[in-house]
Amino acid sequence: MNKKVALTLIAIGIVINIVGGTLNTALKLPLFLDSIGTMLAAVILGPWLGALTGILSNVFQGIATDPMTIPFAIVNGVIGLVVGFIARKRGFQDYISPLLVGIILAFLAPILGTPIAVYLFGGVTGGGVDILYTVLLNSSHEIFASAFLARIPSNLFDKLISAYLVMFIIRRLPSNLKGIAGKETNLVV
Repeated sequence: MNKKVALTLIAIGIVINIVGGTLNTALKLPLFLDSIGTMLAAVILGPWLGALTGILSNVFQGIATDPMTIPFAIVNGVIGLVVGFIARKRGFQDYISPLLVGIILAFLAPILGTPIAVYLFGGVTGGGVDILYTVLLNSSHEIFASAFLARIPSNLFDKLISAYLVMFIIRRLPSNLKGIAGKETNLVV
């Protein structure tokens, strides 16, 4: 894939992430929707450019609309790495790869994001996940545990929805744009 196409795909991924993150913030959804573009870039371009897409998304969104997103750039970068390495190993056109991504990231994203949310923002980040956090905090009075546990179901649903959406997009792309996910595997379900 040539550099112009790769740069275009990174830019598209960033825009998708910013639109998704902005939509989430506006609607206070119990999801994040800010890593679909990261996943798409990681599947097509590989883990390192997927990570770059995720990191740049948070930085640009932080500068443009919501500075609270900047510290979470590391989470979005790791999402790009995980998705990219899974796509490189398995392809990303079967139903199992998005499931693996969803399950792994349901725990990995909160492991990385909870300390950021708690230590920088007191556990409250302005999204729909704050509702569950508040309920858990009121019942246990443990800030870190409440913030972590609230993020697991949100991340599970968010990452599963995002990963399966990316899988369906990849399946419909022409072969020359499928990147590392376009490799033939015997794992297609």
